[in-house]
Amino acid sequence: MLYWLTGLSDGGDFFNLFRYITFRAGGAFMTALIFGFLFGRPLINVLRRKQGKGQPIRSDGPEGHFVKAGTPTMGGLLIIGALVTSTLLWARLDNLFVWIVLFVTISYALIGFADDYAKVKKQTTAGVSGRVRLILGFVIAGIAGFLSAWAHPADLSYQLAFPFFKDALLYMGFLFIPFAMFVIVGAANAVNLTDGLDGLAIMPVMIATSTLGVIAYAVGRVDFTEYLDVHYVPGTGEILIFAAGVVGGGLGFLWYNAPPAAVFMGDTGSLALGGALGAIAVVTKHELVLGIVGGLFVVEALSVIIQVLYFKRTGKRVFLMAPIHHHYEKKGWAEPTIVIRFWIISLILAIIGLATLKVR
Repeated sequence: MLYWLTGLSDGGDFFNLFRYITFRAGGAFMTALIFGFLFGRPLINVLRRKQGKGQPIRSDGPEGHFVKAGTPTMGGLLIIGALVTSTLLWARLDNLFVWIVLFVTISYALIGFADDYAKVKKQTTAGVSGRVRLILGFVIAGIAGFLSAWAHPADLSYQLAFPFFKDALLYMGFLFIPFAMFVIVGAANAVNLTDGLDGLAIMPVMIATSTLGVIAYAVGRVDFTEYLDVHYVPGTGEILIFAAGVVGGGLGFLWYNAPPAAVFMGDTGSLALGGALGAIAVVTKHELVLGIVGGLFVVEALSVIIQVLYFKRTGKRVFLMAPIHHHYEKKGWAEPTIVIRFWIISLILAIIGLATLKVR
């Protein structure tokens, strides 16, 4: 919205700053951060008052989690509110890629909100049917995938780009749509599975989103793409502003989610942020790089899949408990130790993901 102030500029004054994506990204970050600090405590008070007993705790979960009973959930509302406000304020609203990512984020937030509401209302860990969640998630992702393919340049539309290879493209045709659906839905559910300890999910989300935001900015500039030998996707630079909003809102949320958490993100936040990661990867043509940058989420999801399949086949477990962060809890690791070590792993993977821009 504020981008239109450039119409008041003569090319050498303050209003000219609004032409620059980096300036507006900084504004989005500060807006989201201030939003989080201003509305964090009032939101938590409202959630605590409305929810009463808070988020139900799994009876078969780690024993140390029972002390968290009564903690309110739906804290993702704070992050979503911050990032949506900052994006609408600072991004160019004539950019289709921005609207695609916002569409996925808000839609998945609504699915997550319905799930959280059902859990709190019924005081059970079973919310909205998993089948319903998946169907809705795939429909939303399908729309986003189609719009992304339509908005991409003709030489990239319906193509799959490979990291580390300069000119490697695989034309997928209509199969690109279900592939994009898998990326977005998979990312959403992987982040959802990771959100099991105080502060565990939000920092890796911020790291991954920051990384993809930098990639979006790079692939949206023709001079950068020529230097880096990556595919040019005009317009994706505006995604950096959305990413900055996620980081600012995430930090505001982490202020209250740091151990011991005053509020949980809930499915409202985890599904929305995971879906956003998948959507950014699709619009920037870096779907496979998401598997590197978001490698922690991939491992968390795989640990659940492996555990379920192996148990059905043998009646035995590979991990003491899945997702894998609970396995380390069962082994006696302190919760802050798990959280910080997983943060470190996320940062390492993000650096590797960024390296794919140059290693070709």
